[in-house]
Amino acid sequence: MTPSPPPGPRLLGPLLAELRAARGWSQQRVAAELCAAAGVPTLTRHEVSRWERQRRLPGDFWSGWLAVVLGVPGELLAEAAARSRRLGAVPAAVDPAGSRARLALLTLAHRWAADPSGGTLGGPLAGVGPSGRPSPPGPAADPGAPARHARVHHAAPPGRDGPPGGDGPPGGGELAELRRWDDLLGGADLAGHGARRLRHAARGYRAAGPGGRRRLLPALAESAQLAGWLAADAGDLTGGLVAYRLALRAAVAAGDPPLAGHVLGSASHLLAGAGDPAGALTLARIGYAGCRAAASPGLRALLLHRVALAAALAGRPRAAGQALAGAARAGAPDPGREPPWLYWLDEAELAAMTGRTLVALGRPGPAVPLLRPAAGARGRPRRAAVYGGWLARGYLQLGEVPGACAVAGAALLDAVRSGSPRAVGQLTEVRRGLAAHPHEPAARRWAGLFAAARPYLPVGPPGGSGAARARRPGSTSRAARRDGGRARPAGTG
Repeated sequence: MTPSPPPGPRLLGPLLAELRAARGWSQQRVAAELCAAAGVPTLTRHEVSRWERQRRLPGDFWSGWLAVVLGVPGELLAEAAARSRRLGAVPAAVDPAGSRARLALLTLAHRWAADPSGGTLGGPLAGVGPSGRPSPPGPAADPGAPARHARVHHAAPPGRDGPPGGDGPPGGGELAELRRWDDLLGGADLAGHGARRLRHAARGYRAAGPGGRRRLLPALAESAQLAGWLAADAGDLTGGLVAYRLALRAAVAAGDPPLAGHVLGSASHLLAGAGDPAGALTLARIGYAGCRAAASPGLRALLLHRVALAAALAGRPRAAGQALAGAARAGAPDPGREPPWLYWLDEAELAAMTGRTLVALGRPGPAVPLLRPAAGARGRPRRAAVYGGWLARGYLQLGEVPGACAVAGAALLDAVRSGSPRAVGQLTEVRRGLAAHPHEPAARRWAGLFAAARPYLPVGPPGGSGAARARRPGSTSRAARRDGGRARPAGTG
């Protein structure tokens, strides 16, 4: 029998201990049940003990599975965690996505908002060494840069040794081609190429004279933005934030507010997927405000969608609704006015973004028809997987479990094809929702399909930093063992 939760507001640690005791379970049993439910085999009783002693709070991933395993509403645990934070009953948590890189980017964004000319931002390559890699921390180093990035071999796009152009500084055509590879392959395959091109762009910038540097700034900014996007898609959160910070500096120095706004919109997307909607909302709002006057219709709509999703995930439905209304007023992308790096944005993508936000707001009725075309489209497997995950979540909110499983099955195959850990994040959310329907035949079949596909699903780098690695059979379980059982935040798509 499911135990009745204690009445009244509680602190999370004592509440977890009481719910465990009511079932007659040990901390070891709770850890085992969580591992079995979540499919992550390395959580131990020591982590459960830390939660109950309030030495640490479980993140969103484990909070969701605790609610499933202990048979209580997720809102009960969320309220207890919020009360624990308010009363200072737990040590300060580490910021998601890497606290130092996150803080450095937020600080830089606020400085740009206060000084749009960029006069107080400093040099665009502060903290980047001659090789284009972030310098080790030191008196003159960038506080948001990691000490080092791992050297890892990456899978090349099929049919060639890698994106064209060799290792030379990326020009506009080479960047455009790498962006289009991103339509077909995920960050697990492409992040290494993006990082390498950024390093060469940085070297070219440093080697050029004062006049040449000004000319190279736009390419540097675009290279850094794309490198950040690919790193984020590969699950390298810190690497993505560091690249976005460089991209923002370079875009502002180049006098390109629309590109600077796009950089902050991309970083907002990353933080939203990393479980930091408050930071995501801040970056999206600054990005929109900073480039609104010069932005194309499509870019304005895109940045307002970034605001809407972050607001919805932050539990601010009014702000999300206002941003959605603003995005609708911005109109459709204008092919004659849109920058080349926004080539992928069309009306179908904007409609799917609206549907995604509506699912996050708990409004699946109008969301489902908006998500269906993007989830069913062929040729862009990551997009189909990400929006398919949101569509499955919409069906679950409507109580249509067989429909959710059918959509999630197709999304699972697209996630394998895409090589995108971000796409897998949405399926983690679906899997959590299906755990509430253990007796549904469709849910059991999908669980079996997920288990069979697990060795082929792309995973991010251990610990969420460094360069991403290419997926290969069996890599998921090995990464989980190396990661000490810490689950990565689920992506939002």
